[in-house]
Amino acid sequence: MKDNNMTAEIDLMENAFYIVKDGLLTKVTAKQYGQDVVVWKNGKVLDVDRSERIRLEGQEVI
Repeated sequence: MKDNNMTAEIDLMENAFYIVKDGLLTKVTAKQYGQDVVVWKNGKVLDVDRSERIRLEGQEVI
């Protein structure tokens, strides 16, 4: 059995989440407000759908 051990170092003090796909690491950074939805296909991440939430605080236009 071939050993393809790959490791990565991440900053545990930074708010984010990470996706590993086919040996590649992608950091998904935190947003002020909103949500991230991970879309899977055949056991792999296909997309990340990001939406933004805007809190209404009396703005005339958003």
